Amino acid sequence: MKRKKYPFTAIVGQEDMKLALVLNAVLPVIGGVLIKGEKGTAKSTAVRALADILPPFGSDGSEAMQVVELPVNATEDRVVGTIDLEHALKEGEKKFEPGLLAKAHNNILYVDEINLLDDHVVDVLLDAAAMGVNTVEREGISYSHPSRFVLVGTMNPEEGDIRPQLLDRFGLSVTVKGEETVESRVEVIRRRYAFEMDPEAFAASYEDSQQELRGRVLKAREIAGDVEITDSLLEAIARISIALGVDGHRPDITMLHTVRALAALDHTTKVEKKHLERAARLVMPHRMRRTPFEEQTFDWNVVEKAIEGV
Repeated sequence: MKRKKYPFTAIVGQEDMKLALVLNAVLPVIGGVLIKGEKGTAKSTAVRALADILPPFGSDGSEAMQVVELPVNATEDRVVGTIDLEHALKEGEKKFEPGLLAKAHNNILYVDEINLLDDHVVDVLLDAAAMGVNTVEREGISYSHPSRFVLVGTMNPEEGDIRPQLLDRFGLSVTVKGEETVESRVEVIRRRYAFEMDPEAFAASYEDSQQELRGRVLKAREIAGDVEITDSLLEAIARISIALGVDGHRPDITMLHTVRALAALDHTTKVEKKHLERAARLVMPHRMRRTPFEEQTFDWNVVEKAIEGV
């Protein structure tokens, strides 16, 4: 019998992390999330648990979403797939053996310790994420297939940094740390112990909250396209990007999708200041310019001034 996953709604605290994952479930176009933090802060637990909340993107709801894990030591062939050249020569037709990028289509592609991923695999991920297509070429034979996925990476910053090109590809970024109050840490212990003693019973006790979140997100998917995009909203997003000194236009577009998802989660089609504030904290910090060895800082006053009039 398949072991139950720890329920997403049973995770104590880590609200930014949970929200970032749910926002990507509402609108995958946001571009995934990078979760940074120390070990033992439910990073992997949250990613794997998200799969039980929703069907795959574009699905009729009859299947469960998958979390496809990409090991840091994966070879390029395992990631992109291979073409059986012998079969092609003998039979005169292509025979493609799918890799992880094929399996991840319309699902979550999860990379733990993503900062330790080999550069050549990073390049493959960047290409697939940008194009939504994976192409394999071997000895003059080419095969392509759709590969649209939500990229989720987790990392411990103490174990090394992440390539700037890959960092920029993530729509959202959050930093997590252990709970700091006695009450919350006790609750973490209590829930984890209950889960280990009887996973089935523990999961059943959270089924109502899981169903509630599932319904909320599916409803948000339905109305996200109806969220009103006003000139004042677009101008506020542009002012935030300029004031924080981020590069390019990707942050602006990601902000727009993120505020749409936030509004839709609140079951409204009108973007409010609180949505812009929350989106800025998730979208902007990892895109802000910094010099080596300098921590990123977030000027909240700049954001507040930029959203005046929305």
